[in-house]
Amino acid sequence: MSKSESSETSMGPLHGLRVLELGQLVAGPTAGQMLAYYGADVVKIEPPGRGDPLRTWRVLDDVGESYWWHSISRNKRSVTINLGSAEGQNLARQLIQASDVVVENFRAGKMEGWGLGPDEFVSSNPELIYTRVSGYGQSGPYKDRLGFASACEGVAGFRYVNGSPGEVPVRPNLSLGDTLAGMHAVIGVLLALQARHQLQMGGQCIDVSIVESVFNMMEGVHPEYAGAAIQREPSGSTLTGIVPTNTYRCADGRFVVIGGNGDSIFKRLMQVAQRDDLANDPRLADNPGRVRHERQIDGALQAWTSSLDAADVLNQLAAAEVPAGPINSISDIAEDPHFQARGAFETVQVRGEERQIPAMHPKLSKTPGHSHRGGPALGEHTEEVLNEWLKASDKRIAAWRTEGAIG
Repeated sequence: MSKSESSETSMGPLHGLRVLELGQLVAGPTAGQMLAYYGADVVKIEPPGRGDPLRTWRVLDDVGESYWWHSISRNKRSVTINLGSAEGQNLARQLIQASDVVVENFRAGKMEGWGLGPDEFVSSNPELIYTRVSGYGQSGPYKDRLGFASACEGVAGFRYVNGSPGEVPVRPNLSLGDTLAGMHAVIGVLLALQARHQLQMGGQCIDVSIVESVFNMMEGVHPEYAGAAIQREPSGSTLTGIVPTNTYRCADGRFVVIGGNGDSIFKRLMQVAQRDDLANDPRLADNPGRVRHERQIDGALQAWTSSLDAADVLNQLAAAEVPAGPINSISDIAEDPHFQARGAFETVQVRGEERQIPAMHPKLSKTPGHSHRGGPALGEHTEEVLNEWLKASDKRIAAWRTEGAIG
């Protein structure tokens, strides 16, 4: 790491933490992204020649590189190692022994097949926090299945409740399960670091599955089923059992979300919508009553919003202190003054040009994170890391290259 990069990274709360990222695409690299953002030295291992497939996924720039790459791989360093060779596996073993944290997202058993599973390092690196991200976890009857977010979101129950009754379950145009798994991996790392520091427990293994990360987000779905045998069903743009909370079309064709389900909020909402009769209707004074008359309430609100442009609807609701918001596209967000005031975007240098990427959250007042560079070139830091982490000489690095261990 260069002197300038080191000084920028030192402001992060994870400064000095060595993280070895093994894996590709989204889930594991999302965890690495967050750790790197907050100051960890994240070294990403990639296969020589081709690197992480995400380098060429989705929208590409004028040199054929993914715009996404420079966001998800920000602040990381790239080392190319051929994990398919004995020499490469031995080199990776040395890097793991020099690490504080490992993040891997291969299929269960893959690391063991390379002789790089967590049991291999219990004696040689007892402080190691070994973080595993997979579709279904490291145990159980599904552990050997290939787990992509698309399937795991369905297994976890999220896709079942997402969409409209009687229609094909809807997928958000995102790899939601992968991102949730990455965030859970970061939570696991931070908890393990605390246990290592506060409880003097040494390292441990963290088992994160995409399925369980999504299932963690399912709120009261299971308690309602276990306690009352109620199975929550898809409900379109509403939220079952809470009224009104829905999305409404406005006169200009835009949509607004209105959450008027508090008792006093509902009354103010109906007064703004010029429906004093509903605002003062005793049948609608509490949520159970509003649930019984959901169609009537939604019909009244849709009639009101369809007579006004979205901006007028939102301005009136804001003045009345009724929670509401627009359905924003990314172009709306990029121009939104609140996002700009909150520092939602940062700029990194990519091949000498400025590239805007989203900032990361949460915000810390004393040790904030920062994007000090975009995603690395393939193998850009191979020699640098091997020299720093392993104290390898130029001769030894040249030998690894000759042996095919590194690219």
